[in-house]
Amino acid sequence: MKPLLFNLENDNPLAAELTEQIAAEAGELSLRRFPDGESYLRVLSDCKDRSTIIFCNLYQPNQKFLDLYFLADTLLELGASRVGLITPYLAYMRQDKRFQPGECVSSRPFARLLSQRLDWMVTLDPHLHRYHSLDQIYSLRGEVVHAAAMIARWIRENIHQPLLIGPDSESEQWVSQVAELASAPFQVLSKIRHGDYDVEVSLPEVERWREHTPVLVDDIISSGKTMLETVAHLQRAGLPKPCCIGVHGLFSDSAYQQLSDVAEVVTCNSVPHRSNRIDICTPLSEAALKLV
Repeated sequence: MKPLLFNLENDNPLAAELTEQIAAEAGELSLRRFPDGESYLRVLSDCKDRSTIIFCNLYQPNQKFLDLYFLADTLLELGASRVGLITPYLAYMRQDKRFQPGECVSSRPFARLLSQRLDWMVTLDPHLHRYHSLDQIYSLRGEVVHAAAMIARWIRENIHQPLLIGPDSESEQWVSQVAELASAPFQVLSKIRHGDYDVEVSLPEVERWREHTPVLVDDIISSGKTMLETVAHLQRAGLPKPCCIGVHGLFSDSAYQQLSDVAEVVTCNSVPHRSNRIDICTPLSEAALKLV
């Protein structure tokens, strides 16, 4: 029997494509808000003894998590044989350490809550910095899809003489792998963060690469300040207009506008945005098919 795929209505084009590639049946839901803002959720499809999949893209997670949790819990109560989650962007991975006394290390309780109601999860390149794998905080079965090959293919097909640049040491894992797959040189810069919106980036060594197109690669573009600072250095060094590539484009405030004024901006469609140029549907589908 085909699995049921329920879309929590936050990325309809990708959800529809996933449903087709997984050969799933689209599950039916009734989801609305009461006048006081509380959620009403009803599962309209018969899910008893069936494998079920929830598609919920967890960017802006505070607006979505309760609906996700309520749906997973309801599917279990109604007798679903398995409940899995496809979330292209996995939230609450960045707070992976207590930096100040009393801080909530939010990645841990978030992982416990999801693990309580899900059998498996598929996601794209979660922000693994101090954690080496999802298994360190998640007790469900997790499948991580990596974007490096997809990004490298896009670079090969669209950028002439690329020079890959990682804005900081955390990005080296992305840049070195993408550079190898794209057969391109790379550099990794050093970064000093003075605050959320105050970032100082080292000047790259670019003398030997003046004929190359700089390609800045990072897993998450949020405030964009690191990339903007790097682009400014590249402009002063006389390099061509760069390309900024992010696996996940979160773009807080005016980050996208500021970046697009000085660089070509490209992201995977893990977070819906007009910069989406790299499609991730097929690898997500293939990963999910291993777990359904």
